[in-house]
Amino acid sequence: MDGLDLRDEDDNGTVFRDVITLALAGFVAAVILLLPHLNPPGAKTADAMDPPGNVIVEVRWPDELDTDVDLWVEGPGDVPVGYSNKGGKLFNLLRDDLGRRSDATELNYEVSYSRGIVAGEYAVNVHLYRNLSRQLPVPATIVASVKRSPMESARQLVSTKVALGREGQELTVFRFRLDADGNLVPGSVHALFKPLRAWKKT
Repeated sequence: MDGLDLRDEDDNGTVFRDVITLALAGFVAAVILLLPHLNPPGAKTADAMDPPGNVIVEVRWPDELDTDVDLWVEGPGDVPVGYSNKGGKLFNLLRDDLGRRSDATELNYEVSYSRGIVAGEYAVNVHLYRNLSRQLPVPATIVASVKRSPMESARQLVSTKVALGREGQELTVFRFRLDADGNLVPGSVHALFKPLRAWKKT
């Protein structure tokens, strides 16, 4: 009787090992069959792809102020992008900060990003929309950077500080030109006023 029990246990162990071995062999065969389809010939690798470029424009003003400063950006051949027109062909306004209204954080900060790098002139304005803090002037720091690939850190192009002296004031903080590689064209930076906020959708 004991010999019969031992033989049954040995047969059960053999069957279990056979099932596990067959399942493993099937899994390995499936992986081998799928490998050519995971990276087909002619597919671009991450290094070979043309990475999207980004021009990044940011404005910061003191966090303690209940003040709404608006960022306006215009790229080459595009329409101005700001609070009333949050997207164009090139730029998008990603954050419209209203001061303390509808704000989950205490940061006073707006940012626009481009989708790619287009050669030509870029214009950047700031506008003091609302100043409930009643503190004047309102200082603001504006930075424009370029990031040519997802693996590259943003490289600062130009930055400046301005003081907004009254509600409704719009300033051109800088205008600059980029070449197709995202390099700043020498001698192209200036601050000749160009109104952007008054642009209306047609």
